[in-house]
Parts: sequence; structure tokens; C-alpha cells
Amino acid sequence: QVQLVESGGGLVQAGGSLRLSCAASGRTFGSYAMGWFRQAPGKEREFVAAISVSGGTTIYADSVKGRCTISRDNAKNTVYLQMNSLTPEDTAVYYCAADVQRFRPSVLQDSYDYWGQGTQVTVSS
Repeated sequence: QVQLVESGGGLVQAGGSLRLSCAASGRTFGSYAMGWFRQAPGKEREFVAAISVSGGTTIYADSVKGRCTISRDNAKNTVYLQMNSLTPEDTAVYYCAADVQRFRPSVLQDSYDYWGQGTQVTVSS
């Protein structure tokens, strides 16, 4: 079992930055890949970024590439999503997820076994 708790969301103006955090507990954090997804109002949940066990491999959705950075601190059982140059199109509930069956990151939602409750990010124009 893995429990995930996101934090760091909020209201920010366009062009601003936010850093989301996801604290994990339960299974050894350094043994599974992690991902971030988001769901905007009226839209399906979509992939944002993912990171391997070691942090050495990261993948990003085209929509956030160059603006977002995913990282992890295995000693703190936490994964982060640094988001810069935010636009109103980034407004969504952001979820972190754990893929306990893989070391390498996946873009597929079905790969992930555990999900957090989500944190709201709202970007005003």
C-alpha cells in the first residue's frame, strides 16, 4: 500500500510559478516510479510528467515540456513538480501517482496503482 498526499497548489497569476509536492508513505519510496497527472474542468485526466526510481529518467507531456520539472527526494519520500510560466490552460486539479510495478516512468494512467487526492492549481489571466 502507498499513501500519497499532494500539496502546494493555489491561485497564481499567468506567468507565475508553483511547486507541487507529493509526500508518500507505506511502501519503500525509492522502489517505484512516480508521475503527475492533471484534470481540467470538463476534460479527461491527462499525463503531465513522470520520473524513474533513481530520478535519472524523466518524461514530460509536450504541453509542459520546458516549463515544468519533475524531481524526487527519496530520502524525504517526496516527489515535486516545479511549474513555471504558468498559463490559464494549466488550471486543473493535479494528482500524483505511484507505479509500484515499474522502475521506469510511464505516461499511461493504467500503469499507476495509487493516486493522491489532488491539489487545485488555478492560473488567472
